[in-house]
Amino acid sequence: MTASFLPLTVDAAQRADAPGVLHNALLTDRAAAECWTVLLAGCEFSTKHGLDAQLRKLSEATAEHVGTRWWFADGSVHRQRVARAQENLVAAIAEGDGQEFALAFVGYDNAMAGAVVCAGIGKHRRPVEGSTA
Repeated sequence: MTASFLPLTVDAAQRADAPGVLHNALLTDRAAAECWTVLLAGCEFSTKHGLDAQLRKLSEATAEHVGTRWWFADGSVHRQRVARAQENLVAAIAEGDGQEFALAFVGYDNAMAGAVVCAGIGKHRRPVEGSTA
């Protein structure tokens, strides 16, 4: 399956060997496509709740992959970026604005992929002598 809403996140998860993130990214992408279809059709939709829940699952899978220590310390900037991007996305869904939805997903995809990539870089660095990292 080719991801249409989360191509960066899917690629980052594949490269980082993060099966939990990849699985949830693909499920989130599918939920986003369903939501997008409903938005374009101008319908009232309950699929919003499925996407909201799936966004949370993807964030949780990412947090698990990168590790709590990194997510709340060195990765806190990335965690905050993901949270802001997710808030923008949820607002766009609530407004039913397709253009805002698309733009918000670009930001969310970038934030999620950035977190996965940057956490991976940190995992491969050798600690500085005398540090507790």
